[in-house]
Amino acid sequence: MTAIGERKKLAYFDCPSGASGDMILGALVDAGVPFETLARELAGLGVEGYRLERSEVMKAGFRATKVDVHLAGYDRDPGYMGRVPDPGAHRHEPTGHRGLGEILGILERSRLVPAVRDMASRVFRRLAEAEARVHGTTPERVQFHDVGAVDAIVDVTGSCIGLHLLGIDEVHFGALPVGGGFVDGPHGRMPVPGPATAELLKGFPTLDTGIRRELVTPTGAAILTTLAAGAGVMPAMRVTAVGYGAGTMDLETPNVLRLFVGEAPSAQVAPPAETIVQVETTVDDMSPQLYEPLLERLLEAGALDAWLTPVIMKRSRPGVVLTALCEPARVADLSRLLFEESSTIGVRWTAYQRSRLEREMVRLHTAYGPVTFKVSRLEGRVVTVTPEFEEVRRIARDKSLPVREVLEQARVEGRRLLTTP
Repeated sequence: MTAIGERKKLAYFDCPSGASGDMILGALVDAGVPFETLARELAGLGVEGYRLERSEVMKAGFRATKVDVHLAGYDRDPGYMGRVPDPGAHRHEPTGHRGLGEILGILERSRLVPAVRDMASRVFRRLAEAEARVHGTTPERVQFHDVGAVDAIVDVTGSCIGLHLLGIDEVHFGALPVGGGFVDGPHGRMPVPGPATAELLKGFPTLDTGIRRELVTPTGAAILTTLAAGAGVMPAMRVTAVGYGAGTMDLETPNVLRLFVGEAPSAQVAPPAETIVQVETTVDDMSPQLYEPLLERLLEAGALDAWLTPVIMKRSRPGVVLTALCEPARVADLSRLLFEESSTIGVRWTAYQRSRLEREMVRLHTAYGPVTFKVSRLEGRVVTVTPEFEEVRRIARDKSLPVREVLEQARVEGRRLLTTP
């Protein structure tokens, strides 16, 4: 995390031709990640049976770095991340069918630094959730075919290592081209984008560039959508490095992913924007008693906030708009909950950009005793100091004082304790 007074380091992935794990790795190396250091850190996974290779290639007139994971006895299929066995080669690793638990176990037993281990684990958990929704099962029961094999484990973990080596504080990416056509996968012929990729892209900006190929792989989508603090426009930054990562296919346009590395402006008026999604539905035939447990379940399921708004619907019927804010990764969970816990038959969502202050919970010793405060800061400066209301109400009751008096005094004393040198 960036210390107070230091500039935040940002990474922005520009993806005009899509994104895959090897393209992200190539862009990171091209932007300054030492290849030998990356390979050495990946050895901490304890996974054998692969060889990492770097090369410089040309893609429709653009120079770019290509990073390949060569498996013992297997070569990458430029189509759907498949593998073609070499009958004469010795196989050090199985071709796939790894469960989420096995992959998380590999990461847990590794010698990776905790920050990298946590990032990689979150990527695979999110990928398992997407696969589970597609196949109607649970993340724990998902058996990865291609994305669970060695090359994807290396792609995901290597990307997390690269971001860590560059000291990146925030990841952002541009609109992703969805591609089109059909592709052969482990479950037969599928439309592009594949079902798991489509799930991962929910809530994020996409576009159609007219290219009928698979442009975004499940691995690439999982890395970007899991680690991103924002998506869409490029955040304000002082660019310090630009890297190009090459894809395998040859397209009409340069098949490269471009990475901008830079520092956020030191005189920022507001914190960097991040993407959140507003999920909502409108109902007019639901018992009012059901709203309270529904709001509670939305918050438990990952909603950042949830509320009700009275409205007048068609034929002058009174109704209620159920609204929840969430991270893009939680859209499917909250939508499913609304279908289960309300009488709605349709849910809509919209992506928004927001800025929020840095915040933390602190416990201070006041004249009333220990009180917990929610403290927000802007560029290290204390902006708001808010005592926890339930504690204020308990103190007021115990001391037979007006709640308003305790609230105001606690707020004043909390600010004084936090801002006095």
